[in-house]
Amino acid sequence: MDQFRNMELFVTVASAGGFRAAADRLGLPNSTVSRRIAELERDIGLRLFNRTTRRVELTEAGQTYFDRCRRIIDEARLAHEELSGMVSQPTGLIRASVPVDFTQVYLTDILADFIRAYPGIRLDLDVTPRQSNLVTDPVDLTIRIGEVSEPTLIARKLASAQLGLFAAPSYLAESGVPLAPQDLLQHDCLRIIDRPWRLVGPDGEVETLAVQGSFIANNIGLLHRLARQGLGIAALPIDLTREDVASGRLAPVLPDWRPPEIPVYALTETRLLPAKVRVFIDFLIARLKHG
Repeated sequence: MDQFRNMELFVTVASAGGFRAAADRLGLPNSTVSRRIAELERDIGLRLFNRTTRRVELTEAGQTYFDRCRRIIDEARLAHEELSGMVSQPTGLIRASVPVDFTQVYLTDILADFIRAYPGIRLDLDVTPRQSNLVTDPVDLTIRIGEVSEPTLIARKLASAQLGLFAAPSYLAESGVPLAPQDLLQHDCLRIIDRPWRLVGPDGEVETLAVQGSFIANNIGLLHRLARQGLGIAALPIDLTREDVASGRLAPVLPDWRPPEIPVYALTETRLLPAKVRVFIDFLIARLKHG
């Protein structure tokens, strides 16, 4: 790196016609310029300038070196400018693995807005319930719902999904309205996994309930539709149910008791991300934070 910087300094001295003019142009002491050019000459093993008390001229070797170095410096400057443009307006393909439910509930509009904001970027989305492997799968990032267990991955929190309990008015009219968490043990609960429900109360108290029901499905969209059909009580994202509650298709159940918030992360292998991936993650964070 020092050799390249000295090369760049040499081009400036040759272009400016002298050490002092180059020092003024670069804002460096004249002694620093002289010392670094002397270092470059020692590294090369040839004199690059003929120095007199009045002027500095390129030697024959210096002229050859200048012609080559000027092209190298110009190419490096052009590459830097192009890369700076990529940072301000990134381009390219992003491959991402995203969960089905989260994409449908939260990401559809955000993804459309992202492509409008960054028309040079293309998205290749693997919308799947399975968890992609960042090492073996051809993806730049994966979005994970729930806590991250892989300590070698870099996780950036995108959002926290807030859940509530909901059921159709027809179900509640037939089966009764739960008045306390324990009442759920007598109800048909639509579950995403066969595991007890944890509910957090208004004062932070926690109830763990071994609820039962007719359906277990690893798809929130399906449980949402089953709840609207009057088949039981489901734990659903609040954002997903707003229109249903407003229209009367669903009603909140035990509104003072809610499942714990579920964190959502963007996972990558490294912190050194291409600009296109970095702006994508930043865009998701900003939009999900502000709803």
